[in-house]
Amino acid sequence: MSKEVNEITSHPATPRPEVRTPQVSAPPSQLHSPALRSPLPRSTPRTPRFMRTPLGSPIRHAIVTMKGHLEELGHLTKLDPKDAWLPITESRNGNSYYAAFHTLSSGIGFQALVLPVAFTFLGWTWATICLTVTFVWQLYTLWLLVQMHEAVPGTRHSRYLHLAMSVFGPKMGKILTLFPIFYLSAGICSALNIVGGSSMKLFFQIVCGSNCTSQPLTSIEWYLVFICLAIVLAQLPNLNSIAGVSLIGGTTAVVYCTLIWVLSVSKGQVAGVSYDLVPAKSDLDRVLDILNALGIIAFAFRGHNLVLEIQSTMPSSLKHPSRVPMWKGVKVAYVIVALCLFPMAIGGFWAYGNKIPSSNGLLAALIAFHTNDIPRPVLGLTLLLVIVNCLASFQLYAMPIFDTMESAYVDKYNKPCPKWLRSGFRILFGGVGFLIAVAFPFLSSLGALIGGIALPVTLAYPSFMWISITKPKRYGVSWYMNWSLGSLGMVLSVVLTIGAVWSLIKQGVDLHFFQAA
Repeated sequence: MSKEVNEITSHPATPRPEVRTPQVSAPPSQLHSPALRSPLPRSTPRTPRFMRTPLGSPIRHAIVTMKGHLEELGHLTKLDPKDAWLPITESRNGNSYYAAFHTLSSGIGFQALVLPVAFTFLGWTWATICLTVTFVWQLYTLWLLVQMHEAVPGTRHSRYLHLAMSVFGPKMGKILTLFPIFYLSAGICSALNIVGGSSMKLFFQIVCGSNCTSQPLTSIEWYLVFICLAIVLAQLPNLNSIAGVSLIGGTTAVVYCTLIWVLSVSKGQVAGVSYDLVPAKSDLDRVLDILNALGIIAFAFRGHNLVLEIQSTMPSSLKHPSRVPMWKGVKVAYVIVALCLFPMAIGGFWAYGNKIPSSNGLLAALIAFHTNDIPRPVLGLTLLLVIVNCLASFQLYAMPIFDTMESAYVDKYNKPCPKWLRSGFRILFGGVGFLIAVAFPFLSSLGALIGGIALPVTLAYPSFMWISITKPKRYGVSWYMNWSLGSLGMVLSVVLTIGAVWSLIKQGVDLHFFQAA
């Protein structure tokens, strides 16, 4: 609280009160961040000459009092100095372009390749309806998260976990969100290792050709190559510093998604294509197939666990809140996402029908059915784009894990993490991800299970958070809509998770532990 400045009525000379500059516990680079520029006083304050006279003393007193009043009301956000030491909030120089890059990179990826598999269980009509409803639903909950970033005056919810703990309480917030968030981030990073390493192996085979005399690497060795490249790229310090990486990742995803569905459609329908639903042995099997299809669609729309983190990299003030540029970037990104996902799902199912492979979807179908029809350089370029996208997406989804690992050190020692320890944390996470990829090489085929577990983060929790924070009129439209969406999301999550587990038990999956194909 600012201390009151007493008015001085002196004689000839007006003594100048000593103005002390409070210490700011932040790295030097943070002192020039737009987010910190306005609240923090300069190291050498320059007071206008008029303010140093007896006449200016009441004005100075009013300014100090008003600043304290605004801080009490929360109009001036009080920043935690420790945030300046953590990877997500270390730099707050972001803008709408950076938001679009990160959102696009997190909103589209290898998960989109298996969307046509959902059509084989749901059929044309219901699959299209489910895909459209899910897209609109998750876009609405994403808007809720953007608005809730600074919904509490004076507070920035810079992490999804922090928002959950603020709404549901410290203990319940961790119980509800910690596992799905970390499961989503770590699971996707491990799956990216598998998809990226497998794509590297196929890329080498295509480039080398059938007459290649070189000794090819095994799948596990390709996983190791991928994770080494990912760890090197992970040495970039913070979320803002990987904006260019996210731009490359989002661009390559858009290009290879478009390339795959255009090539598939241009080659026409494969011989013997059928659009009938996959036959089921019993009604229970039919229900399990439908639940798996819904889980695959839910898995394609992941990334909400990164929305608040992306928004936290932006400067924000009462006049220019961060939600404005953030939502502008999100709108641009999701227009591009829609232009990729819907043609891939519909065009891919039209080209391959029920013959589309359940693992890797369109990419596997393109290689299986058109290896001899498409020039090798085009196939090689497609696989190279997939590899680059996996490397870029790895950085974005791993950032919350890096942030959590470093925050444990910062909270304990109250100082920034040394560079050598920061690098050690990232190498450790990469090593753990590699072991998971080697131990569970079938992880990329568990999309329905991952989608069911992570679904509340995307479709349910934001609605409950909105009701708790904004407190809409009871029994009003907003109240009913958010309670309905949140409850439906929780029910779907439980049903999809149970269905995915039961399907794995009943139908089985190729559980080749430590035996990468």
